[in-house]
Amino acid sequence: MRILVTDSVAQEGIQVLKDAGFEVEERGKVPAEELRALIPGFEGLIVRSATKVPADVIEAARNLRAIGRAGTGVDTIDVDAATRKGIVVMNTPGGNTISTAEHTFSLLLALSRNIPQAVASVKRGEWDRKRYVGVEVMGKTLGIIGVGRVGREVAIRARAFGMRVLGYDPYITPDVASKAGVELVELERLLGESDYISVHTPRTESTYRMISRRELEACKPGVRIINCARGGIVDEEALLEALESGKVAGAALDVYEEEPPRNRALVEHPKVICTPHLGASTVEAQVNVALQIARQMVEFFRTGVAPNAVNLPPVDPEVFRRSKKFLELAEKIGRLQSQLGEGRLLKVTVEYRGEVLEHPTSLLTAAVLKGALEASSEVPLNLVNAPYIARERGVQVEEVRYSEHRDYLNLIAVYYRTDREERVISGTIFGKNDPRIVRIDEYHFDARPEGEMLFCGNEDVPGVIGRIGTLLGSHGINIARMSWGREQPGGKAVTVLNLDHPVSDEILEEIRSQPHILWAKRAKL
Repeated sequence: MRILVTDSVAQEGIQVLKDAGFEVEERGKVPAEELRALIPGFEGLIVRSATKVPADVIEAARNLRAIGRAGTGVDTIDVDAATRKGIVVMNTPGGNTISTAEHTFSLLLALSRNIPQAVASVKRGEWDRKRYVGVEVMGKTLGIIGVGRVGREVAIRARAFGMRVLGYDPYITPDVASKAGVELVELERLLGESDYISVHTPRTESTYRMISRRELEACKPGVRIINCARGGIVDEEALLEALESGKVAGAALDVYEEEPPRNRALVEHPKVICTPHLGASTVEAQVNVALQIARQMVEFFRTGVAPNAVNLPPVDPEVFRRSKKFLELAEKIGRLQSQLGEGRLLKVTVEYRGEVLEHPTSLLTAAVLKGALEASSEVPLNLVNAPYIARERGVQVEEVRYSEHRDYLNLIAVYYRTDREERVISGTIFGKNDPRIVRIDEYHFDARPEGEMLFCGNEDVPGVIGRIGTLLGSHGINIARMSWGREQPGGKAVTVLNLDHPVSDEILEEIRSQPHILWAKRAKL
């Protein structure tokens, strides 16, 4: 078994591979063209962040079975291309958690006491003690946005320094947060009460520039901002303006929207301290991720089990093929629940009835969780890691099985409980492979779970559906398919529309303002 190791991976991990009898070839950073020529001769590849593994390299990998990332992010690897070729991709989540948390708190302290500026002053031959008077952190409030692994470790350190810790994370339960001494609150309260704000979320569509002008304006005067998560979560232009105005007393940055940073006005600002993305750059973290990925490689090649795989389900390929239609339905129900639901997810119960019991329900439940959690996950989700992420967030997961259903040959019902509401969505497969959503709460209907969708709760009176159709038509949006269900004549109803084009925020608000419309939400499946 030949393993190619690029970038700089700690020797402790290399030794694990050699002790297992693997032939290891070490290289430094390898350009894509050179890697493309090298890769056909190897069964395994281990990289860090410097070496890129694009689709053309994977296509050239005739013998490659596994790619290991000594770290968390896999954005340098074309995971889709690897999946298509049957190559497992593994990462090492948690290996650099402590290093990142410690770096965060180091920056917080350095920011409080003006340490980098004072060091530079003394080295210039100056002795100006008054200029660098700092502030204590004891008794101050730290707001943590994103109470995941790193966020919780930061909280533990803050509590040790006598700080009060607030947290905002719509995907973590209060019980999980409280174990780290974090009081979960809404974002608005966190912004208004925190003396320090530290960001620990993944960068996604929903978190990109989530701290911008409006959020900074809602902060306490003199707040200090720390970002050791991902560049772009804090709007750099808005932060610069807040520093200039004095609203923000200081900022500590380890990550930037562009790296190296091009916003020189920000990094050179006297109230900003900055480091070149050093969060995971400790000897211990590098040893940890090297040992972890080496051991995972050994386990995969010896047993076929792929720990921390980000792309492949741990099932026999034939079982996976037969279950594919139910896996797709289960994932769509989970994704629909996440788009229609409000609040922090607490519990998911998946009920199986009829012929679906012939398929591995644990795998189907993982598909539900993947759909429900992927939009908010800091790591790529799949059938392997979705249950783990759910457990980490404190989400209770249950399965219930019944032999049959009176109306359907097969049925998957997902009961979704948050801190604000409860909802059930059911789906079935008609014929060989015709998926349908057949129930939301007490409303029964027949809708295709595909493409752009609009869900409206309305009073069951004449003209409501016609007004929705006319309004959509006036904006050039065609209705491809329509279904509806009602609790009783003249009561409440739910209308489900498949659309040819997405509904904008403005159109959605216009629909919500119509007479007899109780609520309206959109989804994309």
